[in-house]
Amino acid sequence: MKTDIDIPEVTNLYVAAVREKHEEYGSMDWNAYLINDRDHAVEGVLIVSKGFDGDHQTSTMRHSLDNLPPKSYAKIEFLQEEVLKLNNEFSVSFFAEGKMYHKKYIFRKNTVNEKALRDLPVMKKRGVLLK
Repeated sequence: MKTDIDIPEVTNLYVAAVREKHEEYGSMDWNAYLINDRDHAVEGVLIVSKGFDGDHQTSTMRHSLDNLPPKSYAKIEFLQEEVLKLNNEFSVSFFAEGKMYHKKYIFRKNTVNEKALRDLPVMKKRGVLLK
């Protein structure tokens, strides 16, 4: 029966970690973003995030976006330095073109760092990108 279910592949939707200066505090912080590099909007976006490593686990965070237009991005959450020592999973579900999509993105522990920065699509910034 599972072979009858069409699960479309997620393309051109990314999760990125971007190091940015906090306007109010002046600190350099890591923030997670969802990037829509698709030609169509994504709707009804649900994002469930958590950090984990062995017996250590963070609280589960839930986020939603009604609509993310094509070639745009949205901030998901602030990433504390302590959490970057864990694996960080972002489970993303959304609707586009009349279909439901789902994909898990995982920043492996200690991979979000200055050495891993690269140019990001759509954002015109540098960050750590998960495809």
